[in-house]
Amino acid sequence: MHKFLTVLLLGFASALAFAATPEQEKQFVDTYKKAYEAKDAKTLGTLLYTKGADPQAVEFYKMMMAGDPNGKIVSIKLEPLTAEDKARASKPMQGPGGKSMVLTLAPVKKLMIKTESKSKDGSSSGTSEVFVGEADGKLLIPVPGSAK
Repeated sequence: MHKFLTVLLLGFASALAFAATPEQEKQFVDTYKKAYEAKDAKTLGTLLYTKGADPQAVEFYKMMMAGDPNGKIVSIKLEPLTAEDKARASKPMQGPGGKSMVLTLAPVKKLMIKTESKSKDGSSSGTSEVFVGEADGKLLIPVPGSAK
């Protein structure tokens, strides 16, 4: 499921110049980590850019952001987009129901998240990455909408 989210997130829109300050970046990362580990769906939802987004995609993103109930973030950081990221981001992808979708906000960075989960049944780990854009001076995770 993480791979699907990664492909979906990385497959949209082109990158623009990034203007957030290091303090804004730190606040975004800290807010995400704290909300993820507290299983605070409301706060995680505030980190999504949903203007023009497909309602099914919004629900999918919320579900994926909630993560594993036993999950802990091992590392989390914002990274610059690579040339490969920019190339993938410029191409529309197929979304729910076969619809062609694009991000509703151009990405400027990517959020890299490594998680671990431990339960009585064992442990697991995973890595995911999501695009992050900037709107109205805030860093947000863009949710895809219909390609027009």
